[in-house]
Amino acid sequence: MPQSAAPADPARHVFVYGTLRRGGRNDIARFVPAPAHVADASIAGTLYDLGSYPGAVLGGTARVVGEIYAIASALEAQLDLLEEVKPDDSGEYVKREVKVQAGAKELVCLVYEIHPKRIVGRPVIASGDWLAHMPPIS
Repeated sequence: MPQSAAPADPARHVFVYGTLRRGGRNDIARFVPAPAHVADASIAGTLYDLGSYPGAVLGGTARVVGEIYAIASALEAQLDLLEEVKPDDSGEYVKREVKVQAGAKELVCLVYEIHPKRIVGRPVIASGDWLAHMPPIS
């Protein structure tokens, strides 16, 4: 699969694991400025089913399946709004930086971790793969 051209100001990399993945309801490829797909990857974490979207809690021995994209700072700001990130970490998601292995490279990626209060009583997605759990929207 050919990779997209890099964004004009590739400020960051982001690891997406839910509705922002290719084929997801909020497919990141629909955003402007367009992100560049870097690699498919997984991170240590537990994935929770929150109904129409997932939330990941980082760490542990389980894996969360996702994709890495190079993004411009303008797209990062849009993702912060979508994920309801708050400066005091009281929002729905908390923005973290995590080292992610992408083939032979290790990249520092933004990961939107679900706020711990949001997962109480929610089921774990044992596969760690949101799209396998919740088929993509056509």
